[in-house]
Amino acid sequence: MPEPLKTISVRGAREHNLKNVSVDLPRDKLIVFTGLSGSGKSSLAFDTIYAEGQRRYVESLSAYARQFLELMSKPDMDSIEGLSPAISIEQKTTSKNPRSTVGTVTEIYDYMRLLWARVGVPYSPATGLPIESQTVSQMVDRLMALEEGTRLYLLAPVVRGRKGEYRKEFAEWLKSGFQRVKVNGEFHALEEAPTLDKKFKHDIDVVVDRVVIREGLEQRLADSLETALRLADGIAVAEFAADSRDVGSDTSPQPSPQGEGVSKAPSPSPTGGGSGWGEVREYKTGERLIFSEKFACPVSGFTIAEIEPRLFSFNNPFGACPACDGLGQSLKFDEGLVIPDRSKTLYDGAVAPWNRATSKLYQQTLQALAEHFGASMYEAWRDLPEEFRKTVLFGSKDKIKFKYEDGLRTFETTKTFEGVIPNLERRWRETDSSWVRDDLSRFQSSQPCETCHGKRLKPEALAVKIAGKDISQATEVAIRSASDWFSDIEKDFSDKDRQIAERILKEIRERLKFLVDVGLEYLTLNRASGTLSGGESQRIRLASQIGSGLTGVLYVLDEPSIGLHQRDNTRLLDSLCGLRDLGNTVIVVEHDEEAIATADYVVDLGPAAGVHGGEIVAEGTPKEIEANPNSLTGQYMSGKRRIEVPETRRKPKKGRSLTVAGATGNNLKNVTAEFPLGVFVCVTGVSGGGKSTLTIETLYKAAARRLNKAQIVPAPYDKIDGLDHLDKIIDIDQSPIGRTPRSNPATYTGAFTPIRDWFAGLPESKARGYKPGRFSFNVKGGRCEACQGDGVVKIEMHFLPDVFVPCDVCHGKRFNRETLEVTFKGKSIADVLDMTVEEGADFFKAVPAVRDKMETLKRVGLGYVKIGQPATQLSGGEAQRVKLSKELSKRATGKTLYILDEPTTGLHFEDVRKLLEVLHELVDTGNTVVVIEHNLDVIKTADWLIDLGPEGGDGGGEIVAAGTPEDVAKVKASWTGRYLKPLLKRGAALRKKAG
Repeated sequence: MPEPLKTISVRGAREHNLKNVSVDLPRDKLIVFTGLSGSGKSSLAFDTIYAEGQRRYVESLSAYARQFLELMSKPDMDSIEGLSPAISIEQKTTSKNPRSTVGTVTEIYDYMRLLWARVGVPYSPATGLPIESQTVSQMVDRLMALEEGTRLYLLAPVVRGRKGEYRKEFAEWLKSGFQRVKVNGEFHALEEAPTLDKKFKHDIDVVVDRVVIREGLEQRLADSLETALRLADGIAVAEFAADSRDVGSDTSPQPSPQGEGVSKAPSPSPTGGGSGWGEVREYKTGERLIFSEKFACPVSGFTIAEIEPRLFSFNNPFGACPACDGLGQSLKFDEGLVIPDRSKTLYDGAVAPWNRATSKLYQQTLQALAEHFGASMYEAWRDLPEEFRKTVLFGSKDKIKFKYEDGLRTFETTKTFEGVIPNLERRWRETDSSWVRDDLSRFQSSQPCETCHGKRLKPEALAVKIAGKDISQATEVAIRSASDWFSDIEKDFSDKDRQIAERILKEIRERLKFLVDVGLEYLTLNRASGTLSGGESQRIRLASQIGSGLTGVLYVLDEPSIGLHQRDNTRLLDSLCGLRDLGNTVIVVEHDEEAIATADYVVDLGPAAGVHGGEIVAEGTPKEIEANPNSLTGQYMSGKRRIEVPETRRKPKKGRSLTVAGATGNNLKNVTAEFPLGVFVCVTGVSGGGKSTLTIETLYKAAARRLNKAQIVPAPYDKIDGLDHLDKIIDIDQSPIGRTPRSNPATYTGAFTPIRDWFAGLPESKARGYKPGRFSFNVKGGRCEACQGDGVVKIEMHFLPDVFVPCDVCHGKRFNRETLEVTFKGKSIADVLDMTVEEGADFFKAVPAVRDKMETLKRVGLGYVKIGQPATQLSGGEAQRVKLSKELSKRATGKTLYILDEPTTGLHFEDVRKLLEVLHELVDTGNTVVVIEHNLDVIKTADWLIDLGPEGGDGGGEIVAAGTPEDVAKVKASWTGRYLKPLLKRGAALRKKAG
């Protein structure tokens, strides 16, 4: 038998910028691919090794799948040997579908639905007591367990808290053979039933039987209970009767439901005297046992038809809240959007929807309201009386005198005031115009559903609880807390329930443990998938792979450490090592120093980016990489190269700061944070500590609404001061610069317009009558119509991810043959788009409008990216730097606040150094840069830190420390400070040595 291969041997890889790369990778090891951004790491890991593994997998599938094989081109290489089935775990965020949550993606919620359906106990919303469904046999057993001689009335509660006279019903019950009823707490013979007032609510029980508990009574109890259940729609009541001296006796035969008399043992009459009960026993008169053959509350009538897993699914009509269809959110007119600037006066247009109206009617209405309430039209909205503000927004039931003038006549009217928000709601309901709806929608925001309060489920599902929690409450807590709760949940279970729940709980606990192991313990299970970062969604998929327990698999991961604090990095690396120890090969594209040091084998690509990369500079163990003089990574690992700690830091100017007060969004605990202006600010803290909530959801959205007139709703806060020091605020995030292949760095930065103009100005274009539109792939004329200018054609694979293949007609060039005949320096418009930014800057060095934009892209480290590279092929970090370059190309005002969320994503040590130069340059021109970051090289160069925590999720949301990096390093409660302290000490020591 041949010995199994011990290596994955790649020969002659030439995909993208790879230069005939050959490498032998040890199997069943943790391998890190590193190197400068654009050096070819992803080309080797994903576009060569993983792509070939996927292609070979498809080869093993059915004939239907194989028909697409010719479309899935083989990676450009000579051969790969020793390849295992490959699984890719990339940075792409999970589903943007609002119905997708962390719980559904990880399948934990599916097991929870099963658990609640099988061992959950329904509780009555009215009484708070458990409600159970019981068979008649169970009811009989319950009654027979009472002490012998217990006297009971068996009642059918036919009317519960309803208005009516019920004369007709009394007659029908009498006709059916029943003799007594209990009306509003008093017994009556049916012939003498009281006359009821239909204006009041009544309670009526039909007396079905009166019994004394004794041996041999089972059959009679069963018959009577069945009669009561049938009469009262599944509910029966056993009421303890009074002492025989109180209730007397009645030897008249009891009727069957059909009205036929049957001989029974002597029974007491509610009105007569005498004995007949047998042994006298004392019981509390009126005490009741309630039975239900459905899951129904006998008090309120609340009913659950059946308890099945689908009842707990918000994606199924059977369980979803009918008001919001299981989304938990609905569009409502938002007070914050109707009054976007609380510092404005009514005269200056505080009421935004009415401010834009051409009619004087709205202003005159507000004037009349102000006069009626004695309020001022010239006072800031926030300083006006509360009652007056509520009246403006929601209307008044009192009549108010309004005076209107239209220039020709004056008239007065007295009427109630509708209110701004009810007025908007009415117009929204009544209009058929899509234009009007679009206009009104600018004042709407997504808010928790008023029916389910954001829980997504029907009341019936929320009534079912385990250990006092409904299924929604169990998903609202952080995974760390959920893990603790589920580990101790079965202590109060019956033996039967414990047996049922055992296997379900095992699956839930294991999945929660995997999520904790990869550093996601701060997330909640009801967190929408679309709100997760690329790193978080990647770690969720990693957790599910660890749980699958596969062996002999090749895993390829793309920077799993994104968004992870240094404190949690070790746990992630332990998880990757665990995946390796199962017998898998794990390839990780990574820049994190700790990840590189932990690897069994490192492949360093370079020496530079783009056309200057694509070669293996060094390979071997981490120690061998450090010792290799050709490896830029090794030099940073060994400390020969480093990002220096600045000798002096900019000092915040007194009185120039931005203060957010009383921020309570998500897990923030009434935070008040001061952001000094004109300096480089870094917001730090463990994952889930509240950094993005404070910086993006609160600060950015509140400021953008005021400064940029953005129609967005910030997280709750009390006030924000200092915005008068700024003229604009810009959030440079990692969202794609476009969602189609037509969007690219050239179009986004505006470089494509002068490029098209240049080509349109060439003699050949003028001779043919070509205009700039001829060189656009977004409009008909010059583009290839087979792919409509995309250059690729999307093939839907149904059960696999969609495949994009080059267009057969233009072969990916995007333009038709005639357009491509126009050339400049021998290059067509398609050739220009295929150039790297670095090549483009040199090619257009005589065209400043193009050259300058190429230079700014180079400055942010994107010289290797192609000018026309589709947005769909850019990573989140690359997209962010494209946006940054666009901002750099604008004229600086010195009063701009830039916010960046983890700009070091996908950056090598050397790229981080270049990026920091750019960011500090922005600050040097008077602007303010606020960065959310975990990278210690960035943190140590900041002028001011705001550290949140101390933990993630519900354990965070507080400012642990604020000040210079040196100040934060002294705070023992700060996790960031602990990791920062040795770095600052080393920097100080090196400066001292050099000085």
